[in-house]
Amino acid sequence: MRSKAKICTEENKKTEALLKVKDLSLSFIQYASGLRQTELKVISDLSIEAYSGKILAVVGSSGSGKSLLAHAILGILPSNAILNGRIEYDGKELTQEKKEEIRGKEIALVPQSTTYLDPLMRVSNQVIGCVEKENEGLMKKVQREIFQKYDLKPNVERMFPHELSGGMTRRVLVSTAVISSAKLIIADEPTPGLDEKTLSETLNYFKDMANKGCAVIIITHDIEAALKISDKIAVFYAGTVLEVANVEDFKNNGENLRHPYTRALWNALPQNKFQAIKGHQPIQDEVTDGCIFYERCSKKNVLCSKGIPQFKDVNGGVVRCNNVS
Repeated sequence: MRSKAKICTEENKKTEALLKVKDLSLSFIQYASGLRQTELKVISDLSIEAYSGKILAVVGSSGSGKSLLAHAILGILPSNAILNGRIEYDGKELTQEKKEEIRGKEIALVPQSTTYLDPLMRVSNQVIGCVEKENEGLMKKVQREIFQKYDLKPNVERMFPHELSGGMTRRVLVSTAVISSAKLIIADEPTPGLDEKTLSETLNYFKDMANKGCAVIIITHDIEAALKISDKIAVFYAGTVLEVANVEDFKNNGENLRHPYTRALWNALPQNKFQAIKGHQPIQDEVTDGCIFYERCSKKNVLCSKGIPQFKDVNGGVVRCNNVS
């Protein structure tokens, strides 16, 4: 039962990571012709940490497994998924049972698709969710305060999703996370297709959540947007993290970036060299014995082809590369 809504406060801030994902691997069982069973691996040896009061951006191209990371944390993977590794929340292992208990309460998702909203239900009811009858008035009051804060006019609460503009829909989705009293917010691609004004507003919502003590994970392919508000950037590639860099590392032409792929992402931005790298990201069923970036790397050597590099601490960040020290 939810008797009151608690928006994140300074009391939530801790020096220890609120969420720890360590050596996470995810694969799916599939059946081919003749009922032949195959295992498709989509995430391998993935490790990240999220801290209260901080924003971690998980950045990578489409198909790299970013959204599946969110689904693994929330416990909403399909039945044919095989998940290995360890996820800890607030110092304790986050089991499937615990995920189901705190999902939508302590851990909230701002989903990628605006079709997440029920087309047959008024948006205010979707933001409030299921509450006891005696708490309905209080939750309605909180919902209206949040809508006012996010510049959603009073008549919006009685609208159906199809009546909302794109920007209004984003704000409604953010409102569902705020009213949940969550300590951890996971935003899955929250900015695609937004104009500059709405983009800035959306990013400020997440910055405000972090300032009030929430741990925020933003999953995105838009590195420019991520750099505007994040504290750290986790660079995703083919189902794993190659580098976790501080936002400051992207300044001065990115000379402090550690991994060749991170520098390639930086150089591909229009305001930089606008230079693409040759090749393609390995697809899920491609088997690699060494570094997954080996075929596209300009600094590869023989060692890079003979084993997956391990994470190491370098200049205040972490990187998975044999050629960085």
